[in-house]
Amino acid sequence: MGTTDDGTRTRMTFAEEVRSAVTVRAALLVTGVLGLMVAFITSYAGAFHHPRPKDVPLGVVAPAPAAGQVVAKLDRLPGSPLAPRTVGSERQARQQIADRTLDAALLVAPRGTTDRLLVASGGGASLSQAVELVVQQAEKSQKRTVRTVDVIPADAADSRSLTSFYLVVGWCVGGYLCAAILAVSAGARPANGARAIIRLAALGVYALVAGLAGALVVGPVLGALPGSRYGLWGLGALIVFAVGASTLAFQSLLGVIGIGLAILLIVVLGNPSAGGAYPYPLLPPFWRAIGPALPPGAGTWAARSVAYFRGRAMTGPLLVLAAWAVGGILVTLVRSALRREAAEEDAGARPPRP
Repeated sequence: MGTTDDGTRTRMTFAEEVRSAVTVRAALLVTGVLGLMVAFITSYAGAFHHPRPKDVPLGVVAPAPAAGQVVAKLDRLPGSPLAPRTVGSERQARQQIADRTLDAALLVAPRGTTDRLLVASGGGASLSQAVELVVQQAEKSQKRTVRTVDVIPADAADSRSLTSFYLVVGWCVGGYLCAAILAVSAGARPANGARAIIRLAALGVYALVAGLAGALVVGPVLGALPGSRYGLWGLGALIVFAVGASTLAFQSLLGVIGIGLAILLIVVLGNPSAGGAYPYPLLPPFWRAIGPALPPGAGTWAARSVAYFRGRAMTGPLLVLAAWAVGGILVTLVRSALRREAAEEDAGARPPRP
């Protein structure tokens, strides 16, 4: 309804009702949400619809005359599912699997036709099964058989080695939701440096509590994941803070749209490329390339290392998480400082009130 100059009420047209009910800003935000939904479906379907192994690091232990021939045959398999290399002994093969430089190792029997395949389902059950299938088919063509030995098995309570992934996803969700609440609770953007510092400090306290809570749930409460509780606690705190700080940074640059950008990177792109349901060698090239550089991927790799590999091969993932955390802090503080300078200049340019 509207009013005329003489005060009488008039009925609004349908177009006017629409403009009144849905503002341009709301329409743009809804369009952005639609885009996120389409990107979500595309990313998850693209990453998971056809998993197949590609260049899986595989060690080959065999007598000297045969080792080169076995490596050459495995390297020529259609689609290049394996990246075989010779290893001097079974002990070295087991050590390299424990160090996460190999995903599996084939031990060729010097006598007989039954070989052994060493795998580590703690690093991802789907990857171990995929390697086993490829090696079985290759051995069958040579009229040989293979017996699989899981040298680092997933815990009985850790179904398909997915608990680490779900734990990291929970930490990431907690990080960006906490940051979003802090960011919108008192205005769309931080007004000054003090407010930005307070928000980052509050996020740090929250990250410590969230990291401990996640470690306790998957450890003493559910018994779903082995490994150091203190290690998981520290890792969880770093993941939560890294995701939260980067969300604050995006929001300080772009306002509410920045929160959507954080969801795009962490949820839409980060989760399917994290190597959780399907480790990196099973993902398509795009997701395999971006996964290690995003917090969910770095966190999932590090969580599995803490749980099953005694904290080995964690330097790279920890540096990635630290970069997101430090980058988020710097962008948030610099942006708030620039906004303060702009506000002071604007205030100085205004004529004094009479």
